[in-house]
Parts: sequence; C-alpha cells; structure tokens
Amino acid sequence: MRGDASRPVTVAALLRWLLKYIVVAWLVALLAILVAGLFKRKVVEETEPLLESFVLERLEQNDRCNAILAISPDLQGQLDVIELMPERGSLHGVPVLVKDNIDVKGMPTTAGSRALLNNHAGTDSPVVANLRRAGALIAGKANLSEWANFRSTASTSGWSSVGGLTTNPFDASCSACGSSSGSGAAVGSGLVEIAIGTETDGSITCPAAMCGVVGLKPTVGLLSCDGIVPISESQDTPGPMTRTVRLAAVALSAMAGEGSTNYEDSLDLEALEGLRLGVLTPLCGLYDDSVSAAFAAARRTLERAGAVLVEIDHLPDLRRISQLEWEILLREFKRDLNVYLSGRPPSVTTRTLADIIAYNKSHASVVMPHFGQDIFERSEGTKGGEDPELPGLVAEARRLAGREGIDRLLTEHQCVALIAPTTGRAFPVNLEGGDEFQGACTTLPAVSGYPHLTVPMGGADGLPVGLSFMGPQFSEARLLSMGYAFEQKRIK
Repeated sequence: MRGDASRPVTVAALLRWLLKYIVVAWLVALLAILVAGLFKRKVVEETEPLLESFVLERLEQNDRCNAILAISPDLQGQLDVIELMPERGSLHGVPVLVKDNIDVKGMPTTAGSRALLNNHAGTDSPVVANLRRAGALIAGKANLSEWANFRSTASTSGWSSVGGLTTNPFDASCSACGSSSGSGAAVGSGLVEIAIGTETDGSITCPAAMCGVVGLKPTVGLLSCDGIVPISESQDTPGPMTRTVRLAAVALSAMAGEGSTNYEDSLDLEALEGLRLGVLTPLCGLYDDSVSAAFAAARRTLERAGAVLVEIDHLPDLRRISQLEWEILLREFKRDLNVYLSGRPPSVTTRTLADIIAYNKSHASVVMPHFGQDIFERSEGTKGGEDPELPGLVAEARRLAGREGIDRLLTEHQCVALIAPTTGRAFPVNLEGGDEFQGACTTLPAVSGYPHLTVPMGGADGLPVGLSFMGPQFSEARLLSMGYAFEQKRIK
C-alpha cells in the first residue's frame, strides 16, 4: 500500500492547506470576539446593580445637607465609554459633581433659577469636556446659591428656588456658605471626593473652608468660562473643590486639558522649608477666639515645616477696592448675562436680565419667598457694557488689588505667598435675615484675578475652618505644593 507521505506536494494542495488554516483562524477569532462580547455584557450586568446602589446611597446621604440637585441620566453610558478608553486617564471612573451654573450636555443649566429650567445644554462646557477626557464620571449637578449669590444683598447662601436649601454637612443648622454651597457640602459630607465650583469673590474658597475641604480659585483665564452662567468677565473662574490637596492638583490639571501643567508633579512635602510667608495681620483679627486658636495652631504647623512667617500690618485700601468691585460687577453682570442668554436654546424664553427680573416678579411666591432681587434691579439700571467708565474701573481695581496690592506686599516683605484665615466658622442659617459673615480674605485675589487656595486648618467649636494661601498670577503649582506640605504636616 502506498502511503500519503509518498504523494508529491502540489501547488493546489498547498493552497488548500493554507485556506483550511485561514478559515480555522478566522473561526477562532470570531469565537474570541463573541466570548469577549459576552464577557463585556456580563461585566455591564454586574455593574448595573452597583451603579444603582451608588445612586441610591448618594441620594440617601444627600438628605443630610441637600447638596445634589440632580443625578446624571446617563451614568451607565458614561461608564461604558470610560471602560473603552484606550488609556486610563488621571480621573478614570472618579465621580465628579458639577455646580449647576456649568453646562453638562443633556442636563439643564439653571443657576438655581426656575427661569432657566428649560436651559438644556447641547454641549459640555470646556472644563466638563476636559474632565471627561481625563476619565471622570460626571455624576450630576450640585445645588448652589441662586444666581451664584448675586440676586440680593439679603440673600441666604445655599438657597435656590430650584434646589431648596443646602446646609453645612457638620451642622444642618449652619450655612454651607456660597455660592458653590452644594459643591462644598457634597465633598465635605463624603458624597464625592471632587466637585467643581465657580468663584467671583469667595464662592469656592468660603464653602470649601466652612465645609472642611480643599478649594482652589485659579488665576482668572487659566480655565475656560465658556458654557458657564456669568457674573463678571474680569473675576469669574471655575475651580476644583476636593478632599485633599493632591486631588485638587489632579483635578486642576484635568480641567485645564491636554498640554497643561501637571500640577501633581509639583507637590513636595518639603515645599515650605525656608519660605517666607506674609501673614495678613489685619485680616486675622476679624473672628472669634475659636478661629484665632485654630489659626495659631496652623502657624505652628507652618513653622515646624520650615516656613518663616512675616507679619504684614498695612494692607491696600480694601474699602476702595470693594467699592470698585461692586461697580464693576453691576455693569459686567448686565452685559455678560445678556450675551449668555442671547445664545441659549429657543426653549429659554428669558433672553435678557430685564426678562429675568420680570419673570421673578410674576413668580414671586416661589422664586422670592425669602429675599428679593435688589442687585438685579441695580444692575439693570446701569449702562452695562456700554458704560464708558467700565474699562477704567476694571483697570484701577486690578492695579490696586494686584500690582499695588498682592504683588507689592510680596515684594516689599520678600515673601512668596500671603496667608490668613479664609473666613470664620459657619454661621446659623437665617432665611429671612440673610447671611451673617464675620469677614474673609477673598477680595484681594478675587479682584486682582490671582490664585487663592484654602486648606482645612482644624476646627473651631466643632466646625471646620480653612487656611488661605494667596500668590501672584499663575502661581497655582507653588500654592498647591505649599498647601500639600501644610496638609501633610498637620495630619502627622
């Protein structure tokens, strides 16, 4: 019998052999794809109850302080996208809450006002888009002080006609401060580790300090304000509010987008060694003994870390700076809000500040049960952006607060940063009487547009208080490093 081994190999036989193995390989590949699909579906099915549990748990916890305005409707879809990213971003899968004056695609941007309930965002704001690129899970919208606390001089921080009242996570009878009250309370209560706020003057740093978290107001212009309900072009900025300084650095890098500074790389445990820090002494005596004691302990921590503290007794003319700020905000708000409203979807029927004022009057029982809209009315009475005095007012304010303010103090005293208590401890909520601020150190960095970091420095009668670091333009990396060193030394 003649065996097959003795049969000569032909070209046709070789082709048949190759074809057979190509088919087998194709079938194996197809089977692998199917198995992978089944596995992926199994993973998704397993995440769904976890996701549901996450949402329910957060909503239940939210009852403590009413920080969350709305949960994102596409959480599972976001998770699917995140898992398919070719590279893990710096915030891969991290839930982030966004203040409800910032556009998130598919959700309304209300600024806490019922007049904007139909203001559905068609696209993400740039800062939200950048967070998504870093892998963040946009978990929902945080409550805020209505119109970012710029409707009335008698307003109550944390209250909005859309979301109701956000309270302090450490004492429900006390204020979470404004206007990023929901963002601060959400992080302070452990609902999330990162939330995004906005600041014109104190709206990130005050709620961060009173809720016991880290808050960073960046240099104006470092982060885009597109897709954010405005108050003032010259002072507005978004910024991160986080559990730790490291998370603030990571979040800032993500918000700035690709190609930005990696602020986490700047963190250094020994960053305070040998640095001269200017103590704004006149702003340290505004508060009660409990805050003073916490600040004294913070000073000791800074000195143990190697910092040299320099007393600064004479400050710029804060009264004049505040007057200028007020006149600027009234004019810029009318101009900037009218521009913003003119570009919103047709479903938004209030297209000007005058329209908003009229809407509030016609819905006063719901929109204005506790306080009115005197700021709105004063702003509408200005010439807005048409006022020929506006550029001069802005230039003078920035000069007094910046070049002749923070910059001069740093140069004259040979310091790299300024420090002070951020504000007092949280005060009782008073819906009928408004806020009872003891004071704050927020105005100089706010008006100059310079960065301002607040880090928890301990407790005052059971409520958290913050330590502020303020520096020149675009000194975020150095401020974060100093804040990180202080945070870690205080923990130890």
